[in-house]
Amino acid sequence: MPISVLHQGIWPESPSFSDVGMGKIPSKWKGVCMEGHDFKKSNCNRKLIGARYYKTQVTSGGNQTHIEAAKGSPRDSIGHGTHTASTAAGVQVNNASYYGLAKGTARGGSPSTRIAAYKTCSEEGCSGATILKAIDDAIRDGVDIISISIGLSSLMQSDFLDDPIAIGAFHAEQMGVMVVCSAGNDGPDPYTVVNTAPWIFTVAASNIDRNFQSTVVLGNGKTFQGTGINFSNLTRSKMYHLVFGEEVAAKFAPASEARNCYPGSLDYNKVAGNIVVCVNDDPNISRRVKKLVLQDARAMGMILIDEDNKDVSFDAGAFPFTEVGNLEGYQILEYINTTKNPTATILPTSEVPRYRPSPIVASFSSRGPSSLTENILKRKYLENNALTVSLSLICCPARCHGSRCWNLAAMIPKTDEPGSVPIGKKPSLFGIKSGTSMACPHVTGAAAFIKSVHGRWSPSMIKSALMTTVTTYNNMRKPVTNSSNYFAYPHEMGVGEINPLRALNPGLVFETGVEDYVRFLCYYGYSKKNIRSMSKTNVTCPRDSSEDLISNINYPSISTKLLKKQKKPKVITRTVTNVGSLNATYTAKVHAPEGLVVKVIPNKLVFSEGIQRMTYEVSFYGKEAHGGYNFGSLTWLDGRHYVHTVFAAKVE
Repeated sequence: MPISVLHQGIWPESPSFSDVGMGKIPSKWKGVCMEGHDFKKSNCNRKLIGARYYKTQVTSGGNQTHIEAAKGSPRDSIGHGTHTASTAAGVQVNNASYYGLAKGTARGGSPSTRIAAYKTCSEEGCSGATILKAIDDAIRDGVDIISISIGLSSLMQSDFLDDPIAIGAFHAEQMGVMVVCSAGNDGPDPYTVVNTAPWIFTVAASNIDRNFQSTVVLGNGKTFQGTGINFSNLTRSKMYHLVFGEEVAAKFAPASEARNCYPGSLDYNKVAGNIVVCVNDDPNISRRVKKLVLQDARAMGMILIDEDNKDVSFDAGAFPFTEVGNLEGYQILEYINTTKNPTATILPTSEVPRYRPSPIVASFSSRGPSSLTENILKRKYLENNALTVSLSLICCPARCHGSRCWNLAAMIPKTDEPGSVPIGKKPSLFGIKSGTSMACPHVTGAAAFIKSVHGRWSPSMIKSALMTTVTTYNNMRKPVTNSSNYFAYPHEMGVGEINPLRALNPGLVFETGVEDYVRFLCYYGYSKKNIRSMSKTNVTCPRDSSEDLISNINYPSISTKLLKKQKKPKVITRTVTNVGSLNATYTAKVHAPEGLVVKVIPNKLVFSEGIQRMTYEVSFYGKEAHGGYNFGSLTWLDGRHYVHTVFAAKVE
């Protein structure tokens, strides 16, 4: 079964793409292996069965557009495409590690799946027209699943029929090809989720149950456990002078810039040889930029005070680095201010297994509801990927039971950034990255795994199976939280964290066909002419095509934004298909917030050999409910299966 990965190409020599032991290429495959100046047809094999690159349109200053080949080769020059491809379907590689960290066996979510790489982006960016063409090429080439770790900023979202990813994904849905996309990295603000077309499978990110710890040791003997990845050679035996950024400001530089370690804000003579404390008052200056500023100034290390992003470990390479929260940061600054000669050291990173709590919704992961429509509770999954350090998606979807399991994925074995490779080491073949871009291929791998068992299941059946079998509890047996330690609600974590093994036998599934998506576009307000132009099919919209009817699209979740307190109950319809035992009886169990009355009619579904599809109604009455969004769930139980449906009702 082939999957396609759209992004920045692939590094074919990675051991994750070895074809040892793989059979013949499927006869359905019609794709090609394009050659480039550094990529030969022989770089493809029975694992990496296809590779394409495209000439991209790049707009430069003065709004002048020129055509540029994406390096004239399918080869990955950054590492993003290689990382995501191996996460989805890399083969098993023993004794993999990132310079000794996360040591173990690396493998993708579906190691037996074939990979085709479509290099749609150059280092300058991605062209919408190129992405659309690559999706259409992948469909014609014969892939079963398309994985797209690309998304516009939430501030630049287009309507569904102006979005090349949404248009291409609709074409894929018409041909029975699933499209999986990342939700975006603009969290934790609401209304930031992207790739929200209902025919797209949208993926959020969470952390994993292991962490990377870099310890700060102060001259007074106190220690603080920070987070971060560094391969420095500092030890407890030698201390270095400790300074706060604003104390070593360059002449005429504002203190506010120096404390944030802005480029040009520090006096290099005062920084050299010292460990510098920086804060993160301004999110426009990334951790990487701060690190490069101090590295260029010949600092001995950096302690970053940042409460918001400490859940995602930053990789500083060989540069001594750690990140602490506000409480620890206050104590470190207090030590500097009350000590005549403050000193400190930063120890190299150590692994923390069985980290608790996990999963946590990653701080960067974009949040719902969708800014385009609130009547769809997006198929947004958590995937254990704030740090994607393991490819063992199936064995450790959120945690490892009794064994170590690290998320490690292939990388290109080179780097142009000074200090990124530890002294005396060769560039690593594997790496640790974070982002919903890395969460996306986890779900791609899970979907491929299910497709390999249920070859005739449609994309919507696979999506439904994954959605309705999720877990919403962490490894402390408590509800999943966000990075601020509050319970996460569905607009943050979607329906929950996937469980691929349970999804193999979901019991019931919600089938959503192309005709449902056409009705969605009608209800959304598009004209028949525009829908026909995009879908290339004859379209007839229902006479009653109000946006409120979007809630009746046959989704494995329910969302409604117009529940008036003083009006009669709102009734929403769903239809389920039995894919379990022919004779089964399911009973409904509702979990609703106080004041919201939710009823299911009928509350019992009885399937037999002649009845394998049944329809039910869910009514919502909000007279006594709290204003705003109310979240809950409806679960169908038959003693063996747990069919979980999340709902969101906005009460006015």
